[in-house]
Amino acid sequence: MQEIRFHGRGGQGTVLASVVLAKAFFTDGLYVQTFPVFGVERRGAPVEAYLRLDDKKILIRSNVYKPDHVVVQDVKLLHTLDVSKGLKPGGWILLNMPDFPPDISARFSDYRLAAVDASGIAMHHKLGTRTQPIINTAMCGAFARVMGKPSLDALEKAVFQEIPVKQKENFEAAKAAYESVKYRAE
Repeated sequence: MQEIRFHGRGGQGTVLASVVLAKAFFTDGLYVQTFPVFGVERRGAPVEAYLRLDDKKILIRSNVYKPDHVVVQDVKLLHTLDVSKGLKPGGWILLNMPDFPPDISARFSDYRLAAVDASGIAMHHKLGTRTQPIINTAMCGAFARVMGKPSLDALEKAVFQEIPVKQKENFEAAKAAYESVKYRAE
């Protein structure tokens, strides 16, 4: 079983990103489980969502305490949260940022790092506003690239099933992010 924890803020589509990925993984034949954890339910408040995937039924029903991978939709959360808490050694941390500042690389030296400018991609595809870009589908595309799954076909189906507006633009953002992931040099 693989477990993924998503960190974001209310209004960024963090929960919807976990649902879209769950649907895509399900389409590709895996068993999935996804659920959110909310603190204060307001725009801008920290949000966590979890995703489990396996090739057999998932019977566990708890939060994800030791994730295999972490997705960080808002890097400002790195100043207030320990996003690597419980992360298994060698796990991926996918960050919404254009590149890796030296302090980020040093801070997460025990993990594999990937970055994508999801905010820039969202703005290019007119998803959200300049001050509040909607980055969830771009992060889904980047995650698919980092993990090598789910397939882009499954991701496209999930986007068109779950995203109520600008479906084409959202899938184009996912593809653009898939193509532009950067990896930290080891």
